[in-house]
Amino acid sequence: MSQQQTVRITTTETSNSSALIINSGYLKTPAGLLKVLQFILGCVCVGIIAYHFNDHGFSAQSELFFYLMCVTFLICTTILLISCLISWSTGGIISKTIYELIYHAIAATLIIIASVALIVVINDRNSSHYYRQIYKQLLAAGIIGILNGLLYAISTYYASRSYKGI
Repeated sequence: MSQQQTVRITTTETSNSSALIINSGYLKTPAGLLKVLQFILGCVCVGIIAYHFNDHGFSAQSELFFYLMCVTFLICTTILLISCLISWSTGGIISKTIYELIYHAIAATLIIIASVALIVVINDRNSSHYYRQIYKQLLAAGIIGILNGLLYAISTYYASRSYKGI
């Protein structure tokens, strides 16, 4: 018994110009959409905590840890996103490597830990006058951080499937 196989050949037209071409199709993929959302939520977390730092400084190590994790993964996600947008091959290649799997797993873990630590500390210190003034802002940053960590966890799932070739 013979098996028939269908082969689809896709051609892409390119030109040798110096114009920068954006791979906007990457933003329509789950990985691209997740990176954009992670970037936006990361900017919000960094903005809230940086505003708090400019006005009051950090009074707890958990605030500094949260800030460092948000900035670190915001920078790395931005680099990944820009790389995938300005290169046609990067989005398809990097998603099949172990790098994305490890990166997203570590980001999810550390951001969730930092967010929970921030929420615990501000809840414990809510009785002090200092924390009552900024409680809502720091709580919002912690909650947004947890959401961002969950987005990184979802990215870990997609990276795992892509790495395994599923």
